[in-house]
Amino acid sequence: MYRFFRVNEYKVLAYRLLLVYIMYFVARVLFYYYNNDLLDVHGFNSFIAICYHGLVFDTTAILYINSIFILFSVFPFWINTKPGYQKFLFYWYMVTNLTFYSLNFVDLIYYRYNFARTTMAVVDILKNEKSLTFMFIRFLFTYWLVFLLFICISILWIFLYKKIKVVEIQNKPKVIPYLLSSIIGVLIIATLSVGGIRGDFKKSTRPINLVDANRFVKKPQQADLVLNTPFAFLRTLGVKSFKKTNFNIPEAFVNAAFSPIKQYNNNPSTQPNIVLIITESFGREYSGAFNKHSNIKDYVSYTPFIDSLAQHSMIFSNAYANGYKSIHGMSSILSGVPSFKDAFTSSPYAKQDIQSLVSTLKDKGYDTSFFHGAPNGSMGFLGFGNILGFDHYYGMADYGNDDDFDGSWGIWDEPFFQFMKNTIDTKKAPFFTTLFTVSSHEPYIVPNKYKNKFPTGNIPMHQCISYTDFSFKKFFEAAKNEPWYKNTLFIITADHCNQVNYTDYYSEQIMNRLAIPILIFDPNGKYKGENTDLAQHIDIYPTVLDMIGYKDPFRSWGSSLLDKKHKDFVFNYNSGVYYYAEGKYICTFDGKKAIGFYSATDKKLTKNLIKSRNKEMNNLELSCKAFLQDYYHRIIDKKLNIK
Repeated sequence: MYRFFRVNEYKVLAYRLLLVYIMYFVARVLFYYYNNDLLDVHGFNSFIAICYHGLVFDTTAILYINSIFILFSVFPFWINTKPGYQKFLFYWYMVTNLTFYSLNFVDLIYYRYNFARTTMAVVDILKNEKSLTFMFIRFLFTYWLVFLLFICISILWIFLYKKIKVVEIQNKPKVIPYLLSSIIGVLIIATLSVGGIRGDFKKSTRPINLVDANRFVKKPQQADLVLNTPFAFLRTLGVKSFKKTNFNIPEAFVNAAFSPIKQYNNNPSTQPNIVLIITESFGREYSGAFNKHSNIKDYVSYTPFIDSLAQHSMIFSNAYANGYKSIHGMSSILSGVPSFKDAFTSSPYAKQDIQSLVSTLKDKGYDTSFFHGAPNGSMGFLGFGNILGFDHYYGMADYGNDDDFDGSWGIWDEPFFQFMKNTIDTKKAPFFTTLFTVSSHEPYIVPNKYKNKFPTGNIPMHQCISYTDFSFKKFFEAAKNEPWYKNTLFIITADHCNQVNYTDYYSEQIMNRLAIPILIFDPNGKYKGENTDLAQHIDIYPTVLDMIGYKDPFRSWGSSLLDKKHKDFVFNYNSGVYYYAEGKYICTFDGKKAIGFYSATDKKLTKNLIKSRNKEMNNLELSCKAFLQDYYHRIIDKKLNIK
């Protein structure tokens, strides 16, 4: 009877699945070890509690990945115990599990830059890269220890798998008992699997998703330890976040809260040249000019030129990015369209007429150009630039000298800055030029001729940002001698943040993981001083139009930072949760309702005040709903251009 009921097969199946759980626990331990300073988990008991809650998400991922393996293991194929069939099961099990398991190891490194578990969104980024093989090989060498860990764990996993084997049945079992026991086994296992994949055995309305991880933690950043990367990847597979969200918020409230259609009359109409520089990974923490009030002990700045330029500029020292990726920054800054769950530029709705800095300035007779030192088309900038309507795109191919290639991303910043300057020299005013830099990025190297010239600091990023700062200096030294310089507005910001050195920028202040600088420089000295109001990427577009006296109405959720009546708020998204900061509070919103309110000074989000809601908090929740409702309706109905 033992063989009829296939007890040995079920025991071995349970053992093989147990091995997966053990390996996921190991991956969670490694994830904590590599990123513990970002996760804010203190004490063994807290870690174990998070691991316990993580079992729900591990179960979903494990059963998804092993569903076919389980099916082939339990279905009555008569030959299940044969060596050849077991060999087939071994290869299926190992290939599928190790493929998805490797995603956990990606996040041992990538999490420090993304501050979220890797999802399907990464595919949208990689599909625009033309040197994926080269990048993969370089990452293997750069992060060889992580790769070695994965190989060692894989070998151990294979060894343990082979330790316990299915006992081969020599004689064909009797049909009826074998089928009946198999049917019972399949039904039980199928029921358990469905419940495990959904995340519970209740009649819940939906399977668990990334947002549900926040139910089990006291601090939002801990949710990423509850999750595992295969779960995050699978749960976003084929999921499109761009769908209309109707909270029944009256249009009058939307207009009162955000005035999506802006029109300024603060300044006379002018046509200065505009140079907008989006600096790769230029986190606010690197620049002393933006940290005068941070009170960070033993603070060191790595941007001496930007610091000196800031003394003659208007700077916004409480500014934040609207996303964690470069392509998020491009759409937020140039067109005022932020990205949340998925990059707007990777959605099917990006291919529409979009009112932006490019289109509005072209209407006023500006020549528009986009410069990016990477291979033409990299990061999807060329495609989105064409949608916005740039007159000219200048990439690595246009630069024309591969001797200045950094070996990884594109042309070194210093020579590419000069290339931009020389190209601008030939332009007829007025012109609008955007530069997206490349050098302040992994693998954190500088040209050989500048080896030992820049301070290495405490993290690899410090040397790179110092080199890019030097590139700024050389550019401005050359540009100030040109006739176009005096009639040019320079705006400097970042696409997102990168490596963090000071705890104030990750452990102590969650919002500061998105902290970036915004600097406006007018050689004539018109704009000076420091503004500490909340600011964000989507404010840059309306600010520029206000500065030049653009009189026509235009679409923008952000506000001019120069308008005395502007609404200062920040809205962004991470790990399944929206963050909305305005006035005295920060609201966390799960896409349907507010799940937390925190004092604006509690940027670590330690004390949830949701049980003490007041009118201002209620308005913040309504503002979240109003923003998302208008955002998705305008995007999906293709109303990003009001003309």
